[in-house]
Amino acid sequence: LLFQILGAVILGFGIWILADKTSFIAVLQMSSPSLKTGAYILIGVGALTMLMGFLGCLGAVNEIRCLLGLYFTCLMVILITQVAAGLVIYFQKETLKEELSRIVGSLIEDYDPSNDDERNLQDAWDYVQTQIACCGWTGAKDWENNEILINQSMTAYPCSCSNSSKDLQVDSGFCNLDVPVNGTATYADWPVHEQGCMDGVEKWLKDNLGIILGVCTGVAVIELLGMILSISLCKNIHSEDYTKVPKS
Repeated sequence: LLFQILGAVILGFGIWILADKTSFIAVLQMSSPSLKTGAYILIGVGALTMLMGFLGCLGAVNEIRCLLGLYFTCLMVILITQVAAGLVIYFQKETLKEELSRIVGSLIEDYDPSNDDERNLQDAWDYVQTQIACCGWTGAKDWENNEILINQSMTAYPCSCSNSSKDLQVDSGFCNLDVPVNGTATYADWPVHEQGCMDGVEKWLKDNLGIILGVCTGVAVIELLGMILSISLCKNIHSEDYTKVPKS
């Protein structure tokens, strides 16, 4: 039962990644095919874990060694895959950071409130900037690459970046500067947050690192316990009795 619950959690997490439309995860999964692939993998692992939990229960109750062996093997494969994925993420973190910079940089450069085709992606990014109280990926200067703002001589700025109370009701699109600027303005003239979203995301990860590691460790411990219990039961079953398999 515990592994079926665990499988349901993993399955639900994968579905949430695909369905979420209002967070940083949404920005990534709509921009990067690799995250979508990862979500499908999570769904597959969750479904497999639920199936293995059922087979493990069936094998333990009916003392069927082949089912217990299959259960042990699948758990071992899942655990090794999880450890390998964690190591890849750790050692490739700089590459992943560069990929994130490219994705968000492209999004900011092409941001256009009138483009309905990209509305979900742009709304997700506006939500991120509003919730984290940040602007751009490395900072507000990133928005100087936006074509629409360039055409307006930087006399407008993204509303979701605003640190002004008057813009609290507007969380998407562009807002105009109240103070006239002679010639071309710069991001330094905008009433926006100074923090880039990269720093905000990193701060969130650091603040929640204990929870993340705790969950990952808990999952690994549960899987190890399942492997130990299954192999112990398997050793205690001296001969296979297929007459104990439930008749359909």
